[in-house]
Parts: sequence; C-alpha cells; structure tokens
Amino acid sequence: MISVYDNTFILVYSIAVAFLLGAAIGSFLNCAAYRICEGQSFIKGRSHCTSCGHELSFFDLIPVFSFIFLRGRCRYCKSKLSPRYLITELIFAALTVGCLLRFDLTLLCLRNYIFLCCLFCLTLTDLKSYIIPNGCIIISAAAWLLYLPFSGMGWKDILFSVIASVVYGGGILLISLLLDKLLKKESMGGGDIKLFAVVGLYFGLVGTLFAVIIACVLGLIFAAVIKKKSKEGKKPFPFGPAIAVSSVIMMFVGQSITNWYLGLF
Repeated sequence: MISVYDNTFILVYSIAVAFLLGAAIGSFLNCAAYRICEGQSFIKGRSHCTSCGHELSFFDLIPVFSFIFLRGRCRYCKSKLSPRYLITELIFAALTVGCLLRFDLTLLCLRNYIFLCCLFCLTLTDLKSYIIPNGCIIISAAAWLLYLPFSGMGWKDILFSVIASVVYGGGILLISLLLDKLLKKESMGGGDIKLFAVVGLYFGLVGTLFAVIIACVLGLIFAAVIKKKSKEGKKPFPFGPAIAVSSVIMMFVGQSITNWYLGLF
C-alpha cells in the first residue's frame, strides 16, 4: 500500500494536494452551510455574490487565491467580502492536511475525513443559525457503519460503541429534559444530543467521556466570549462547535489520552 511517508517527494506532493483539496472542500462546505441557513438548496444553483447577486465565474471561485487576488472584494460590485470565506478555507485546508498526515492513505482516513466535513459544516450552521442539520448526523453515522467491515473491530468492540452512543445520547437527553423543567426553558437542542450519540459511535465509552468534558469546558469559554461581546443582553450560544472541536481533538490525539487514562488503572 502506498504511504505518504514512502519518500520526501510523495510527502510534499501529498501535502500540497491535500491543502488545495481541503481549501476547495472548505469553500463548498461554507457555501453549503450558508444555503442551509437560508433555506436554499446547496446542490442546485450557481454560486453568486450575496450583495449584488451576480453569478461568479471560475476565477472568482479559486479557494484562497481568489480572495487574496481580489483583495477581499466582489469583482463586480466591489462590495467587501466577509473574511469568513478565507478563514474557513484555510482552516479546513489545515484539517485536511492534518487528517492525511495522521491517518495516511487509508480507509480510516476517508471515514474520519467524512466525519470532519460533517463537523465543519454543522459548526458553521450552528454558529450562524443555531442549526445542526440532520444530514450531517446521518452522513457521519453512515460513514462509521460503512467502515465497519474494514475496521477490524470485533462484535464486542462494535457493541461497546453502540452502547456508548445510547448511553451518551440517551443520558444527555435525560439531563437536558431535567434541566428544561428546572430552568423552564430549553437547555440543549436536539441536534446537540444527536451529535453526542454519533460521537459515542466514533470514540466509545472512555473516549466520548473525554469528548464530553472537553466540549463542556469549551462551551463555557464560548459562552463567556459570546456574553462579553453581545450587546443584546442574554443570548443563546451554539454548543455544536464545542462538540465538534472536542471531537476533532479526540480524533487526532484521543488514543493517546485514552491510553494514558486506562494506564492509571
């Protein structure tokens, strides 16, 4: 099997291709998230300027480079573009390179990359409109399921993963319902609960425990930042991004964290 680590040329070439691919997919996911929030189809329809509505040409849609060359402005109406376009492309390009270097040219890399795409998309939609699309949940679960025949996992391991999904998804649902009654308002969205259930499939009982802890810490930090910046007083904060970031952390270094924890016993 070919590995990116076979020689220096393959490594450098693979990193370059992964960066460009990641930037392109990051651009698509950003567009998809925007259209989902606006109630539009992200499958049909040409990309267009959100200010003047002009359809964008190929040269307007080159990830990273178009934004830089056009100096962050629309080529047609000269309106200023949000830096979100450049930032999302660069972040997902970096995630793509990281996924390749961490998991090499394997089916596991493909499975985790699909999960990364879903996490990235739902982060963008949750930040903008407090939406975690069911499609992201379904695709993530489907990727985990389709990889099982190639995973080398025994029935016992698969069963524990399913149990983790039920325990964390169901447990957080019960906690959420209890908090709803105590606070007399919605404490957590259904999308967050379903996302935790999927995280359980990917990281198991112990790994998901760390994912929950990290997500809660990040959630408190995000909430504090949003509260400080908000001029509207109390404002709900999206929890999906915190879950997504904790999942990415566990994906890349979770095995080391889990092994360290289990080694204490």
